[in-house]
Amino acid sequence: MAGMLCVALLLASLVWPAALTAGSAGDGRRQQQQLTALPPRGWNSYDSFSWIIGEAAFLDNARIMANRLLPHGYQYAVIDFLWYRRIAAGSGVGAYGFDSMDQWGRPYPDPQRFPSGRGGGGFRPIADKVHAMGLKFGIHLMNGISTQAVNANTPILDVRTGKAYVENGRQWRARDIGLTHRTCAWMPKGFMSVNTDLGAGRAFLRSLYRQYADWGVDFVKLDCIFGADYSPKEIVTVSEILKELERPVVLSISPGTAVTPALAENITQHVDMYRVTGDDWDSWKDVRPHFDVARSFAAANKIGAPGLRGRSWPDLDMLPFGWLTDAGANQGPHRTTSLTFDEQTTQMGLWSMAKSPLMYGGDLRHLDDRTFNLITHPTLLKINHHSRNNMEFGYIHSERASKPDEQSGRSKSGYPVDVTNNGGMVLGLGTCSDKSAVGWHRSSEDRICRSHGIQNGNASFCISKAKLLPTSDGVTMSSGEDQAKFHLTGIDTDDGCLDASVSPWRTSSASQTPMFSACEQHTKQVWELTENGQLVSSYSGLCATMRSNKEGENETTGARAWTAIGDKGEIYVAIFNLDTARRKITVSVPDLEKVVGRKLARCTCTEVWSRKRWSVMKGGISAVVASHGSMLFEIQC
Repeated sequence: MAGMLCVALLLASLVWPAALTAGSAGDGRRQQQQLTALPPRGWNSYDSFSWIIGEAAFLDNARIMANRLLPHGYQYAVIDFLWYRRIAAGSGVGAYGFDSMDQWGRPYPDPQRFPSGRGGGGFRPIADKVHAMGLKFGIHLMNGISTQAVNANTPILDVRTGKAYVENGRQWRARDIGLTHRTCAWMPKGFMSVNTDLGAGRAFLRSLYRQYADWGVDFVKLDCIFGADYSPKEIVTVSEILKELERPVVLSISPGTAVTPALAENITQHVDMYRVTGDDWDSWKDVRPHFDVARSFAAANKIGAPGLRGRSWPDLDMLPFGWLTDAGANQGPHRTTSLTFDEQTTQMGLWSMAKSPLMYGGDLRHLDDRTFNLITHPTLLKINHHSRNNMEFGYIHSERASKPDEQSGRSKSGYPVDVTNNGGMVLGLGTCSDKSAVGWHRSSEDRICRSHGIQNGNASFCISKAKLLPTSDGVTMSSGEDQAKFHLTGIDTDDGCLDASVSPWRTSSASQTPMFSACEQHTKQVWELTENGQLVSSYSGLCATMRSNKEGENETTGARAWTAIGDKGEIYVAIFNLDTARRKITVSVPDLEKVVGRKLARCTCTEVWSRKRWSVMKGGISAVVASHGSMLFEIQC
């Protein structure tokens, strides 16, 4: 019976994805509206290859994906960033002058790494091969226009005429549309935002995405446009351009640093999936913060909210299992994941319960059976696609059942700067409508402070104003603006300047707050104090916030639980041990009955991993869970 149930669940999880694997352009409006009715699944090259993947390695992974993962709904094969950058001495993530681009200033696949694109085909030959495998083809993009194109002042293609864009009697070029004060904070030599208020700016973006559609691209991951790099005008413009295309293209945006449900509120309907955390690498301290983030987006009803091609999905980032590389490295896969198998199971469990897109990151040429069985587990995939009412369940009790495996059961936050004398408050970044963004004031000519309550009264957290330096990214300000805007530095410290953006290699464990970094000539370190008491970043328009670090003191240790209801009425309960010691975790059945709206006394309860039966008759479902481990219960009534 259990075997028949597994087969039934597997078949149920495949009915929808199987209908979406065709790669043709003429699939019609109905398919366009349903493309992301379920969270997308696929494989992305970043975790295993960083930026150096080539055509042969990509197609090798795609073939394995088609043979082994496509039957389980994994359909998007994605080449991650810098596919246009030449591998040579001096080249790398922060380099300049190594990018291939066409006469219109648009990135073009590096012919050394992707030789099939020589002669003008771009990614079309690769996309055709991927489509022939039954897969869909995706690429990573940086927001805006290449700095290299702006410096070369390339003309802009008008796709309506096939000639250079002309408006008001003159030909427009890259320098007319590039916003030099909005270079990407973590790749300033690479890309800058485009002025979408200009017809020429929109024409450039239209030519860009029309070319990708002509290449057969089905999925774009657009980076340096969300989170701390928030650029809502460009998100909406790209979304509108994609709607114009005959070929349906799924839109994913990134990065997820400083993302909250409030920040996503006016964006989700324009995209299909959006990152809500910093980079998730193979470290438990990176996995752990996802529990807080996933809970907040579930509580805000953002899971499966209306989106561009159907629904939109909060993206918890890739699954860093199997053979990997390192962040930003000029090296391919060379090591195995640092996560224990219990930690991988916990991560896969949370991603499934939260209905996150599932994008595997390891080199598929080294995919072992245990990892394969985890990422294709029929119950997890069924929950990920065919469950509802997914939420964190707070009615649990837990206590340690062993001594901690480490010196302490409480891990440090990972925030790289100790902001001293702050009375237990944490400096953060968020939307300016957030209540915690209000209350900043000028206490003296050179000091900005924020009062906050502590146990014995009030205290102030202060940072120093510093003279606004001319910015290398081209921002120009009037004398009045010079007086209103400034850099911010720590008081009596050498921490540098308050930075509203972050390195892309900064992981989820360290990306929830802005950081002090070496002072640079860039608008990401320019701030303005408003009359409403808000400290606004000139780069992203987000505001500095101040919260008590005790608001979630127990949220990153101890135990968590999630619940969901399956498409046939079955109830799923997942319990997670975030502690460094084994914990006995008990789920309150009376409270669970209130949440699911039914009595459970006559129901059967099975733990999915062990297939053991569990009693629900004594008021609680109780189990001892390994450190960083999890258990998943399926209740059938």
